[in-house]
Amino acid sequence: MDNKKSKIKLLLIGLIIGLVNGLFGSGGGTIAVPALVLMLGLDQHKAHATAISIIFPLSLISSFLYFRHGVLNLKIAAIVTLGGIIGSYIGARNLTKVPSNILRKVFGIFMIIAAIRMVMI
Repeated sequence: MDNKKSKIKLLLIGLIIGLVNGLFGSGGGTIAVPALVLMLGLDQHKAHATAISIIFPLSLISSFLYFRHGVLNLKIAAIVTLGGIIGSYIGARNLTKVPSNILRKVFGIFMIIAAIRMVMI
């Protein structure tokens, strides 16, 4: 694949991730990780780490717009963020200790459980 096609593919993946993130508050992991693994051939660990760096700027923009439209609960966000900071540190420190096949399966199971819960609500 040539460089121009690669960049277009990456931009399209980013567009889809951004749309899903903006509409549903999700997308970074649920779209980015499978896209990076299946479409770009990244290994599982690099896909998870790359997805995190993709999520940050998207979340900032979405959060700003949600706040502007009055749909962001800052108190809840602040409290959850404190726990999330601790959890993300522990997770990032331990990512490379988890074998790729286990990481892929746990991530897949988590996505299936989340999808079932969303459909059932």
